Amino acid sequence: MLITFEGIEGSGKTTQIKHVARFLNEKGHDCVITREPGGTEIGKKIRSILLNPKSKGIDPLAEFFLYAADRAQHLKEVVNPCLSLKKTVLCDRFFDATVVYQGFARGLDLELIHRVHRFILQDLRPDITILLDLPPEIGLSRAWGQIKNGTRIGFETRFENEKLVFHETVRSGYLKLAGLEPQRFKVVNAVPDETRVRDDVIKVVNRCLWG
Repeated sequence: MLITFEGIEGSGKTTQIKHVARFLNEKGHDCVITREPGGTEIGKKIRSILLNPKSKGIDPLAEFFLYAADRAQHLKEVVNPCLSLKKTVLCDRFFDATVVYQGFARGLDLELIHRVHRFILQDLRPDITILLDLPPEIGLSRAWGQIKNGTRIGFETRFENEKLVFHETVRSGYLKLAGLEPQRFKVVNAVPDETRVRDDVIKVVNRCLWG
């Protein structure tokens, strides 16, 4: 099973994925937590380029293909092998992030993005996608707070440095995708505190898996 977690900066994906892993482990699932970009050693090097604010001049097409390269390596080394072993893969961002960030927000051709994804992913799609939704100004405030207090990596701030309108476009893109695939996407309000969001996410996962 593949469960992906999506959302803008500061939405709590990295925190909530750990809560879900703990819950599923208690239910007998063998869970693997991973992320994009950076789920492999090669991916970590790609991540260091993509998230470094010094890379602000990167061309959107180059940015897209770096994400595609990271995803291809990630699928080969982590996702597909784990799924073949019947493990539950919990991934912090996946192909939907590319659609909204590089497609909706950067303006790249969506058909190009989908064509590359069809080649890389084949028929693989997440079983469940948890979209942690909140206004960008709240998410960015949380993200910068974590950066300043040292709980978040300070040199991975290229996207946090984008203008508010960029993040608003990303959010609206996610909500549009969720509207197109309501069976896969489960939108959770990420505004409340961590515990409340955790409870809501667990309820969603529990309902999806066991009714």
